[in-house]
Formats: sequence, C-alpha cells, structure tokens
Amino acid sequence: MSSNKENLAMQRIAKLVDENSFMEIGSHVTARSTDFNLSADQTPSDGVITGHGLVDGNLVFIYSQDAAVLGGTIGEMHAKKIASVYDMAMKMGAPVVGFVDCGGIRLQESVDALDGFGQIYAKEVAASGVVPQICGVFGNCGGGLAVVPALCDFAFIEESNGKMFMNSPDSIKGNRVEKCDTSSAKFQSEENGCIDRYGSEDEIIAEIRSLITMLPLNNEGDVYTEECDDDLNRICNSMDTMKGDPRYLLSEISDGHAFFETKSEYAKNMVTGFVKLNGMTVGAVANCTEVYDEEGNKTEEFANSLSARGCEKAAEFVQFCDAFSIPVLTLTNVSGFNPCKCTEKRLAKALARMTYAFANATTAKVNLITGEAYGSAYVSMNSKSIGADLVYAWNDAKVGMMDADLAVKIMYPDAKADELSKKAAEYEKLQSTAEAAARRGYVDRLIAPEDSRKYLVAAFEMLYTKYVNEPEKKHGTK
Repeated sequence: MSSNKENLAMQRIAKLVDENSFMEIGSHVTARSTDFNLSADQTPSDGVITGHGLVDGNLVFIYSQDAAVLGGTIGEMHAKKIASVYDMAMKMGAPVVGFVDCGGIRLQESVDALDGFGQIYAKEVAASGVVPQICGVFGNCGGGLAVVPALCDFAFIEESNGKMFMNSPDSIKGNRVEKCDTSSAKFQSEENGCIDRYGSEDEIIAEIRSLITMLPLNNEGDVYTEECDDDLNRICNSMDTMKGDPRYLLSEISDGHAFFETKSEYAKNMVTGFVKLNGMTVGAVANCTEVYDEEGNKTEEFANSLSARGCEKAAEFVQFCDAFSIPVLTLTNVSGFNPCKCTEKRLAKALARMTYAFANATTAKVNLITGEAYGSAYVSMNSKSIGADLVYAWNDAKVGMMDADLAVKIMYPDAKADELSKKAAEYEKLQSTAEAAARRGYVDRLIAPEDSRKYLVAAFEMLYTKYVNEPEKKHGTK
C-alpha cells in the first residue's frame, strides 16, 4: 500500500518527521467513482498519504501527494482525506504540513473532484489563524491548486522539479517557457509573494523542520519554544557598521545567532523573519538598504524607502504574527517612498495595508530605530503614534519630518547657502535627532548599538503579559 518505503510521498514524510513517529491514517481509502472505467485502476490511498507525526517532539499533521497514483490528481476521496487532516489538526491544535505533487483535478471525477478542491480551500480558510499551515511544492502545482500554497502561511518550492503557476508559461500571450519559465521556483519566489524559500528537496524539508520548531503550535500556544543558553546581556559587535543589512543585525541579537528569514527572494528591501530572544520567538520586520554575502561582500543595494511589494510583505507577516500572538520587532531605517511608476500604481493601498496591520495588531510591538526615521514612511513602520509599545533608538539615529537640508530649503526658499547651512544645523538639533524625539516622548530610550540585544530581551520580557481589550466589531476592512 501507500506506506511502501520506496514511495516518494512517504520518503518525504520520513525526512520531515522524527524517526518512526509517523502514523498513517486512511491508508485503505481508494477512489469511489467508477466512471470512465476508473475502478480498473489501482488507486492506493487515492493518491495522497495522510497522518500525523512528530517534528522535534512537536505534533504535526501531514498530507503528501503521490504522483505515482493517477498523477497525484485530486479526486473526491483524495480531497476528503486532506480535509480530514485539517479537521484533526484544528481539534488537536497542531500545524498542518502539505507536500504538493499533483497533476490537478481528476478529470474522470469532474464535479466531485471540483467540490473536493473547494473543501480543501474551505479548510485552509477555517484553519487560518488557528494553526500554522506550511506547504512544500515538489512537483506540479498548477491552476486552482496554486491557491493551496498561497492560502498557507508559509510555502516552499523544490528548485528542479517544483512548478507553480496559475497559467502555464506557454499559455501566456507573448511568452513561451524557453523565453521565461513563469512556473519555475526562481520566478515564483521572486515575483508572486507567497514563496518563502526554494532549494533542493532535502534543504526545504530541513527548513520546514526548523520553522516548525520556532512557531507556536496553535493560536493559544506559547511563544517560548525552547530554553536559552545564550548570554542575555551579550554585546553585539559591528552593529552600527552593518546596519544596512538587517539580516546581520537580527542574527547578531538572536539567541545563538538564529534567524529564519521568510520570503527571502521577494521584495528584498523589506526583510521579514523570526528570531529568538531568551527562548521566545519574535517576528521581525526591517528596512533593508544593503545585502552582504557570507564572505562579507556587498551584493545588492537599495534606497531606504518603502515600496509597494515591501509594504505588502510586511503587512502579511505582521498579521500572521498577531494571529498567533507572536511579538513583533521592527528595525526602522526609512526616509520616504520609492519614486517608481510601477510601485506608485499600488503604493498607497499597500502602505495603508501595512499601517493597518501594525496599528491593528494587539501583540507586543517594539520598534528599534537604527538609522533614519523620516516622515509618514516612519509613522507607518510601527511608530509609537500607531501603537508601538516601546520605541528605542540608537544614539545617532535621525527622527523627524524629513532631512534637515531639505526641510530648510522649503522653509527658507530665498536664503543663501551659508544661511541654509546654519538653519539646517539648527533644525536638525531641534527637530531631527532621536534625542529631540525622546524629549517629546516619541522615543522611550536611546541605546548604544552594541547593547541592542539586552534591551530588546528585557523589553519583550516585560511585554509578555500584554493584554488589550479590543472594541467589539466583526472585523476590519483592510
């Protein structure tokens, strides 16, 4: 039956779970339909292996599609097995991991299979915000099936055989697969906004294991997921010189330098991911102006401005964290908005969504200003004005309406150069320093970059018992 160890779908499950911990459910289920001589085909487990196992001792529910059975296509019973996994996961309060390798809807079952698609969608929606949902794409994931990883909280795709698309590359007008493979792991990771990582099968399964150990099991789970052996007062070196790349900063402040980045190839000017502070999982959102490789060489550079994609990425991440009461840390270094025609088309809506996500979130929220924090771009980046519980700033950070030189040119359009220079120095001292913002109560504490870890650990420890009594309403509209 489907539990054969040579079966690819079962092999993937074995790589994911702790040794000998997987228990299969529904192994004797087969297709019920007899149309088009379907009963003559052997359909063990109806093309999907379902069950539960342990990942580092944590209970998870799993489904893994078997492309060797009718191409892994989704039929009536196939869909019911996946729906049943979701029902059990929500009852038990445990994450769902789905491995997709599918030829689409089973044509022989037509509307029964189509209804099965709808059942899977409905279960994903019901589980959203209740248990974490993680998807790995190892084969075809096309058409309506592409909605499945998009509805999940996290999605991964195998770099060689994984294909994800709504329309196949050759069906897009003016395109062909040789010209641009829009279904490839690379394209989808960089362009569609729902893929977190891509790599080999073993790499992404290992990353899924790592992610599960960082997340609470459900929306009532504890964010303290492990013990901390790291020094809580550890000095963080080179923070000020590497502030352009928040991946370095977040790795430096985290327990054991652990940082799990999400959507790493999408909207690189906004970094999102998870760190550990005294064993507590904390979601991080950070503006990015530089990217360095493992050898310390700068590989990419961005302006410190907000883009539509970056705002959408941040908003979605903050909403996930809030749903599971995961505290949020923001590293802010932003001076305005990306002046690009492409991003201008949807920047206002995207910025509104990010602003809404931060302001609406009731989880613990801390903002650390590492560079510039200017104008309404800063306000939207989890400022105290929209609900941050604590705002820290490095000693040399800039906080204000805009750069002092630009401000005085607007205020004194007829002034000469020497007068403008004098006025700019005066404006910066009075209005554009972190110290000036702290005097007005908009910044809670000025800290040295190397002391960031100890202050952030203390901040989230204090905020652990935060409780907010929200006004009664059905839901917001953003």
